[in-house]
Formats: sequence, structure tokens, C-alpha cells
Amino acid sequence: MQNHPSFAFFPMLLHLLIITLFAPKRTLALEPACRTKCGQLEVKYPLGTGKGCGSPRFHPYVTCAPGADQLLLTTHTGSYPITSISYTTSTLTITPSSMSTCTAMLPSISNLGLDWASPFQLGPSTFILLSCEPPTSSLIVNGTPICAPSTPFLCASIYTCPAVTALGLPLFPATNTCCVYSPANLGGEGELDLGELKCSGYASVVSLGDVATDPSGWQYGVEVKYTEGGLGSYDIAPECHACEMSGGVCGYAPPGNFFVCVCKSGYNTSTDCNNYDPDQAFLLSSTYQSTWEVGLGLLASLIFWAAA
Repeated sequence: MQNHPSFAFFPMLLHLLIITLFAPKRTLALEPACRTKCGQLEVKYPLGTGKGCGSPRFHPYVTCAPGADQLLLTTHTGSYPITSISYTTSTLTITPSSMSTCTAMLPSISNLGLDWASPFQLGPSTFILLSCEPPTSSLIVNGTPICAPSTPFLCASIYTCPAVTALGLPLFPATNTCCVYSPANLGGEGELDLGELKCSGYASVVSLGDVATDPSGWQYGVEVKYTEGGLGSYDIAPECHACEMSGGVCGYAPPGNFFVCVCKSGYNTSTDCNNYDPDQAFLLSSTYQSTWEVGLGLLASLIFWAAA
């Protein structure tokens, strides 16, 4: 008597099904592991290089651009390169492509803004609005004049840069088309709207360097502060410190966003990279979901063969 094919495959399919569904999940992550550096910048909690890295409040605002190896801050007005980070003061510096400097001035075609729901706020940057329609005393934000009369030397200094001609201004133009602005925020819409202010461009200075009247030595950029608190926040300081000390990167696992330590081996753990059971490790990828999809496929095949 010839055996039915289903009986020949039944034990094998049952064995594969049990292994697939119940074997420890020790597969390597499908997504790239979280990184400690992006370009030349060190990336630490609460910042991260991608989804599942750092604090969930900072993704998708801060990411490491693939290929370019550039850390970016993304808001509703654009993506801005991050050029420096201070974890001591919880600040970072961005350099918008439309921002003018002493060597490169250009009309700004887009607003600069931060998202209200994000953990970022404007830091103590000094904006210099360039090529504005006079009189600059008419420039107001929320009904308040914004030009600071105490720092006129900033306008006089930056207007000595030969690059001002790119804004349609002559070299050494009158400073009555320039406005020094140190905002606490970016207006009601959370944006620096040059079109509304009737200015062609802007520079932002975070440091005047050794000589305050030498714009070629200024440090240009927009300083942004960040906070770790807020809705859905959690205190992971003890776990994160142990994770980083073990060579891991602090991260989280959606959808619950609970803490995980992302290890160089490709495993993620709820403790640290020195003290964990590989059989209990899990991954920040679709591995677990895919495993169950494979298991359901095997189960369907098992039923098919049994019915054949």
C-alpha cells in the first residue's frame, strides 16, 4: 500500500512550524543598528540616528541622512544640517542652506520654523535681517518692534562683506535696511517669515568670535534648545547609562516605545549589552512579525497537506 503524500510531509511541516513560532528570536536585525556617530558628530540619547534610536520624542525630527552621513533636524519648513551638539547645555546648532554668511549671501526663498509639538525651541541666536524695506522701525512681530537699537555695529559690520552685492545691495550700503533681531520665539506661526517682514535674507550668529566687528570671524548658525520631558516621556536615565557603558546605544521599541539597549552584535535587550540572555533578546525590525507570517504560512501548508 502506497503512503499518502500528506503523511510523508506532515512530521516535517509540524517540526518547522514549532521551530518557527517558538524558537528563540536570535535573528540579526533587518534594519541598520543605531549608531553612535553620524559624520563627525557624536550622537547620544536623547538624540538618535533613526527610528528606534534615542528617545521616541526626537524621531522623526532628528535623523542621520543615509548616504550623506549628515545629521539633520527636520521641521515643517525643511531639513537643516546639524553642525554641532552640546549635550551639557542641551543645545544644537543648525545651518539652513538659505542662511547668509559673510562669504555667501543669498535671498531666502523659504521660511525658517520649528514644530510646536517637537521638543525643540529657539535658542539665544541673534538674527540679522538683511536688505529690508526701510524704515526698519516698521518691522514688528506680534505687534512689537523687533529691531534692537543697541547693536547697530552688527549691521555696519556685516554690510562690509563683499557678498552683500548678491542681495542687490551696493558694497557698504546704508544700514537702515538691516535689522538686528534676537527673538524669544519665531512668531505666532513658529516661523521666521522674511516675506511678511519684507526682508530679502538673513544671517544668524551664535558667536562673534574674537573680534566683534569682524564678520568673517563670526560663527554663523541657528542655536536650538531641546528638552527631554513632555507627554509620553519616561525616565530611562539609569538604564541608558548602563547601556552606554556597555557599548550599546539607548533606544526604544515601538509601538509601546519601551526602553531597549541596541547592541553592536545586532541584538537589542531591555538591560545592557554585558548582562542579557540572547534567548530573550529582541529586535527593532519586522523580524518578529515576519516570523509569525512565515509560521502562518507553514500552518496553512500543514492544513493543505493534511486535507490532500
